[in-house]
Amino acid sequence: MASDVLTTGSPAAAAAGPEPAIVAAGLRKTFGPINAVDGIDLELAPGRIYGLLGPNGSGKTTLIRLLVGLAHPTSGEARVLGQPMPSRAGLGRIGYMTQSDGIYGELSVWENIRFFAALYGVRDQATLEEALSVVDLLDRRSTIVNDLSGGLRRRLSLACALVHRPAILFLDEPTVGIDPALRIQFWEHFRRLSREGVTLLVSSHVMDEADRCDELLLMQAGRVIARGTGDELRAAAGATTLEEVFLQAAGVDAPAPVGDGAPSTTPPGTGPPGAAP
Repeated sequence: MASDVLTTGSPAAAAAGPEPAIVAAGLRKTFGPINAVDGIDLELAPGRIYGLLGPNGSGKTTLIRLLVGLAHPTSGEARVLGQPMPSRAGLGRIGYMTQSDGIYGELSVWENIRFFAALYGVRDQATLEEALSVVDLLDRRSTIVNDLSGGLRRRLSLACALVHRPAILFLDEPTVGIDPALRIQFWEHFRRLSREGVTLLVSSHVMDEADRCDELLLMQAGRVIARGTGDELRAAAGATTLEEVFLQAAGVDAPAPVGDGAPSTTPPGTGPPGAAP
């Protein structure tokens, strides 16, 4: 398989280190005839940023939902921080930012962050203010969420996911709708969390964010088809971009560039005026 060629030595290195933060063993989830997650086996070491990359419909969100215990697998097992999921005991150490904003529109920014913090037993005002400062929303604390733009709601969703200082963060396309300057700020904070020992699994279909991750997992049709750092995957595939790596791993031929040996699609005699037939 293509994934065998493009999987680097990173998983073996992780297995030789500390106990994995995240484990999937034969993990499968079907919806009727659709294999949304199709027999995934992986182990992720703690304290690293993992990028879960793939097109829409590749199974990224379903995999995350299985790992956080919000969906039951058809077969196989998910373990997070040593706990089989779902685990009520393990939820207090997990942060999850959903693809759609899981916040309350009728409440203010402050009421939302205070509510989600209280679910985890966090009531220290300085901790709540710190979470809002990370996403640059402290000065909007009194604003009703329904009056915020889509990008500002994404910021609040992230603050609510990290306010209890979890050991693992699952972030489902966290930078969608975020302006470029704040996106850089987000990733700087992700990197700071990683240095503090937090494990992050960040899903995206935007390849230009991939090299910000310590390790990449490329998904297609419910399977992890390649794994490694950006440099490792490009080297293994003999490619210059991650888009090329993904197309090769997925067995898709890259389109020939126009004007570089590609056959013309212009019918004879229909060129610009004065052109030779």
